[in-house]
Amino acid sequence: MSPVTMGIIGICILLVLLFLKMPIGFAMGLVGFVGYWWVRDMSPALSMISLVTYSEATAYMMSALPLFIFMGWLAAYGELSKDAFSALHRWVGHWRGGLSMSTVIACAAFGAVCGSSMATAVTMVPVALPEMRKYKYDDELSLGCIAAGGNLGFLIPPSLAFIIYAILTEESIGALFMAGILPGLLLTFLFSVTIYVLCRINPQLGPSGPRASWRERLVALKGMWGIIVLFILVMGGIYGGFFTPTEAAAVGAFGALVLGLVNRQLTWRRFITTLLETGKTTAMVFVLIIGAIIFSRFMTISTIPVNLARFIGALTIPDYAILAAILMLYVLVGFFMEIISVLVITIPIFYPVILAMGFDPVWFGVLAVLTMLMGSISPPVGIIVFALSGMVKEVPLFRIFKGAMPFLVAMFVCLIILVAFPQISLLLPHLMLPYR
Repeated sequence: MSPVTMGIIGICILLVLLFLKMPIGFAMGLVGFVGYWWVRDMSPALSMISLVTYSEATAYMMSALPLFIFMGWLAAYGELSKDAFSALHRWVGHWRGGLSMSTVIACAAFGAVCGSSMATAVTMVPVALPEMRKYKYDDELSLGCIAAGGNLGFLIPPSLAFIIYAILTEESIGALFMAGILPGLLLTFLFSVTIYVLCRINPQLGPSGPRASWRERLVALKGMWGIIVLFILVMGGIYGGFFTPTEAAAVGAFGALVLGLVNRQLTWRRFITTLLETGKTTAMVFVLIIGAIIFSRFMTISTIPVNLARFIGALTIPDYAILAAILMLYVLVGFFMEIISVLVITIPIFYPVILAMGFDPVWFGVLAVLTMLMGSISPPVGIIVFALSGMVKEVPLFRIFKGAMPFLVAMFVCLIILVAFPQISLLLPHLMLPYR
């Protein structure tokens, strides 16, 4: 049996195991190990799996993951998101849909210190939803903007998705972080425009709130200082050359701890909870990454990625048509799986193809993350929508999906803009880093 045939069989077996709901990391590791054993032999397979497990678990770059996760949970339990929302409420709460805009912008601000879409969305529910209900906002708009705004946590750095993409492809974490800033701000703007248009068409969706005085607005800005300090500390440290991404993660986690103590919101019980949540999330991500790398080693010796790249390179259709097909596949797969799982499964296959077509891998990383995020708010398995539904049981699931649909359109518009103008993603990496 040829290596290519064995590789195709391995992919089919992996899909069957995923359908049977085996944990993704274990499924990929098992298929990768057995496939490697079949193609090479038992001894090389055992050596490969032991080396991969040890080298990845002890890699310096991997230490950034638990530190950024820890920083995000500390920021969540330190209630930095609540302070940011309160400040933004004073500035735009008097507009139609102003509270929903405040929620989206607060999600973007919190995403700048969190790195997780799920954590961003879940954290904003108790902060923003009661306030929007107080001013008679429609639940569809309220929960739809929270679900969509949560996605900003994975696009605006520091992002766990970009860290995992960097580990799988050996691209620069700093370049990926910088590449996500302008697309994240663009998507935040498009979400705000979406809210404005919806509330112009139907003012009952988001009525105007009371207008705060200029003094109240200026005083409220102090609620933003914590997030601003953390963002400057982490991102400024990386791009100023003071820290590596791993060192910046450690500094950011310590900064989030100090801010939580200064705000008097981070109690001992909450601190223990952050440690437990960090441990659970880190273990899940490490298993996914190690399993993905074992599977990618099997894919490499099966020669499927190389042959696929050669096949696509020989096609007469435009490269952008192939890119569109890959991105559409990401959208479809994202409907059924969460983003980290999609990344670890597909990147070993598609990354060589992107390189063969001459596309910038950092730009592609931004596009891939954005397209996969669409699935997190889309039926049938929008993971963020299901999480919000579990928190707000009195609102039917279909209403939350309906509220998120206009924001899905905004994400498609953002994707088209980023494909048409790669400079939006690559401008900051080129300006601020010795990038390519």
